[in-house]
Amino acid sequence: MISSIKEKRNLAVTGALIGVVAIVLMVFGNPGNMGFCIACFIRDISGALNLHNAAIVQYMRPEIIGIVLGAFIISVIKGEFKPRAGSAPVLRFVLGFFMMVGALVFLGCPLRMVLRLAAGDMNAFVGLLGFITGIAIGSFFLNNGFSLGRAHDVDRIEGTVFPLINIVLLFILLFFPSLLKFSESGPGSMHAPIVLSLLVALIVGMAAQRTRLCMAGGIRDIFLIKDFTLITGFVFIFIASLIGNIAIGNFHLGFADQPVAHDKHIWNFLSMVLVGLSAAMLGGCPLRQLILAGEGNSDSAVTVLGMLIGAAFSHNAGAASSAGTGPAMMGKVSVVAGLVFCLALAAVITRKRSRQ
Repeated sequence: MISSIKEKRNLAVTGALIGVVAIVLMVFGNPGNMGFCIACFIRDISGALNLHNAAIVQYMRPEIIGIVLGAFIISVIKGEFKPRAGSAPVLRFVLGFFMMVGALVFLGCPLRMVLRLAAGDMNAFVGLLGFITGIAIGSFFLNNGFSLGRAHDVDRIEGTVFPLINIVLLFILLFFPSLLKFSESGPGSMHAPIVLSLLVALIVGMAAQRTRLCMAGGIRDIFLIKDFTLITGFVFIFIASLIGNIAIGNFHLGFADQPVAHDKHIWNFLSMVLVGLSAAMLGGCPLRQLILAGEGNSDSAVTVLGMLIGAAFSHNAGAASSAGTGPAMMGKVSVVAGLVFCLALAAVITRKRSRQ
């Protein structure tokens, strides 16, 4: 009982920290209701690396680099850096790809969904219902034996590759920015100072690593074992950012005229069903995948790479939603294709496991 109370307290502190950090980053330049968005920031990095040519979403986001390096540093200090790999990496890549496709049709990851809701964006509430539905479906399969298999210990050098890639990206951002693409307008041109973004992200990465913060995992635990511990973090992200939004006059309740959002409810719902289902199958939301990759989990690193390519596809193929107007036909088709793939994969693996 004492351990559970301590865990909830730590999650509450971490959640409140992230909520405050999101407001601070927004005040200092990040886009509206986007102080922190893992999917949006990976999309911007994809653009900065010229993997897509959407000129308004290209920037090497220090927040992603900071989260990975924060998790890496604290896991090494605490003796929890344990490189692992071998749990269906190709399937994880594809699931990460479709998780990003869903997030960019919705216009945000689960973390931004909470931040949008805390700013009064009711379109995010529709997304939340879809996210819960997706995790409920995933939990059904998990409860019936679905698994991508066990990862195995690998050499430490394998686990350090992804953190090293992030160090290289930071080095390029600081000393060779001409190698990157930068937006001159739109969300990609809006960003807090590099040093501030990096420092607070390092702290967030450390805190999230220590507490195992994961919204998908929190909702999954409610369905599978009736445990509300892990969801505590996201409840306090909402509370802290809600207070912050009200304090700075950024709370606007409604569906219309919300920053970087759309009110196409069917696709807000279905896209987040896809995000929730794929996250449940992967064992964690986009934030959790970054943390695990920082801890040395190469399977999660492959998932993040799948998200990076999913972002490139979404913009090159016109599958990402546009603010205000929502998804074009390619976005709708991509979400349906992702749902079909995830459901078919879950059904096949679950049936196979049940026969063993």
